[in-house]
Order: sequence, then C-alpha cells, then structure tokens
Amino acid sequence: MMFDHISQFIVQSHTTNLKTSQYPKEYHELDVKFSFGMGTPAKISWASIHNNEIRNTKGINCVYLYYKDKNILILAYGIMESFVGGNTWTSEVSENKPTISDYFEKSSFGKPYRYGDSFVYRVYKTEIKNNQVTLKNDETGNGVTKEKFNSELFSLVEFYGKVINLEIKNEESTYSQGLFYMESQLEDFIINNWDNTELGKKYSLLYKDGDLISKQYKTDIGIIDILVKDKKKGNHVVIELKRNQTSDDTFGQLSRYMGWVKRHLKDDKVKGIIIAGKYDKKLDYALEFAPFDTDVFIYNVSFTLNEFKK
Repeated sequence: MMFDHISQFIVQSHTTNLKTSQYPKEYHELDVKFSFGMGTPAKISWASIHNNEIRNTKGINCVYLYYKDKNILILAYGIMESFVGGNTWTSEVSENKPTISDYFEKSSFGKPYRYGDSFVYRVYKTEIKNNQVTLKNDETGNGVTKEKFNSELFSLVEFYGKVINLEIKNEESTYSQGLFYMESQLEDFIINNWDNTELGKKYSLLYKDGDLISKQYKTDIGIIDILVKDKKKGNHVVIELKRNQTSDDTFGQLSRYMGWVKRHLKDDKVKGIIIAGKYDKKLDYALEFAPFDTDVFIYNVSFTLNEFKK
C-alpha cells in the first residue's frame, strides 16, 4: 500500500504544494508523518514511520528521504538531527551499514545537505514521466515492483520493531489490501443498507425535498461522513468512519463536527459515533474523558466463495 503514497509523495516533492493531509497517519500501528518543508519547499522531502515515544527518547525512525536534486529516494535507518543522544540503532546497523554521507561520497555526490548520519537501508533511483513514478534499485539497476517496494519497507519496519521491543504484525497482504478497498466502499454500503443495520434501528437518515442529505453532509469546516437523527429523541448524530486515519485525527474531527452541529443546528444533545475496523488504545483513552456522548461501532468485512455447480 505504501508504494502508491510514496509515488505521490515523490511527484508532489517537485511542486510548491506542502499539504500532507491526504497521506496516511498510521502504518502497522506506527505513526507516520510526511513533510515537504515548513513555509517553503525543502530540498529534501521525507516520510517518517516511527513510534512517537521512541522517536523522542531514542531519536530513531524508519524514514524515506527524497533527495530530489539527485533523483534518489533513500529508505534509511533514520537518526533525528535534533536528538542529542547520538546513534541508538544496534551495532548490527552501525557496524555494517553505510551512512548517507558514506553513500554520497562513494557516488561522487559530495556532502549531503542533511541527514548524513542516518544509515542506508535501500537506495532507489527515481524517474517521473507524466506524473508516473518508476523506481530502480540503485545497486542492480533493476526495476522495483510495488510488491518488492512494500516488502522492503516492512522488513525495515519489522527490524525497527525488534530494536524498540515492539511486535510488528504483517497485515500487508493481498487479502488485507482487498479489505482496504472494501473499506473504502463502507460508507456507500452503510447508506444503501441502512434499514438492515444496527444504526438504522435507532437513527433516521436526513432528506430535503426528497433528496438524501445525510451522506457527505457539507459544513463550512468540512464534510461530515454521515449525519442522522435519533428516531426517539430527535437529536442529531454525527457518524465518522475511521479509515486511514489515526484515532486522534478521527476523534478530533468528530469533536469539531459535533461542535458545528451544536452551534449551527442548535442541538445541545448532539451525539457522536465512530465506525472503525478495530478498537485501539488511543481511541479508548480519548473516549475515557470525552465531554460528549460518543459510541464506537466495530465493523467486519468478509466474503465467501461458493463453487458454481451446473
């Protein structure tokens, strides 16, 4: 899955667009952060995969560094420049892997502008044509497939997990990618099958002049996934789907929309619902002290294959 995001990231690095809201915030329950610069485009764009607490205490992460003037993408054992404790990767890395400075010197690139102390895991040569990105392994010159690219990232992340004593589960299978596609259709499925869901028993969809307005309800601060009303109490219910977002993002988004409904639709008893694929600790803690009424629904996506017999 990450291949497509990194391809988009590479293309965007050659523009003045610094927005990152469209990129994933999580990868195998680790935090993800993309950056194109602060205020003005940076010479080196980066995408970090890390555990926030560990990044702050050990100063290490898995990171893509895009040196756009060299047309190379480096997947690195990252060392944060602001971390004063030096290298905290294991000797397996520090004694066997070249630093980015080493790689630049060997490649006659001179001195890297930044991040020279991080260690190289993979280097990809990049080529952009008609906004399509092609990657080649720097050592072999062979093209890199999506599957290979995603596999190499997971291998580094898995090693990172061992270093920080955190189990990383491999859910990046073809099957899970299929589920992700189905998840993207979840909103349509819920609306189309509303009367047959648990939600449909308690809440009513909203219509205006005969047209459905519950789905993708527009506000001046964004679009609510689904807005409905309680059949008995008459209060509004804001429903947000936790897709490829962190729990913090989802909870914050839900809070803002509930505040909007309270103010603009004059509803002091507005309720919130989060629909997620799984219930995680971050969401649990966020709900612990939520100042408003919020429920969480966990969905299951499944399918069966039945043999056709003549």
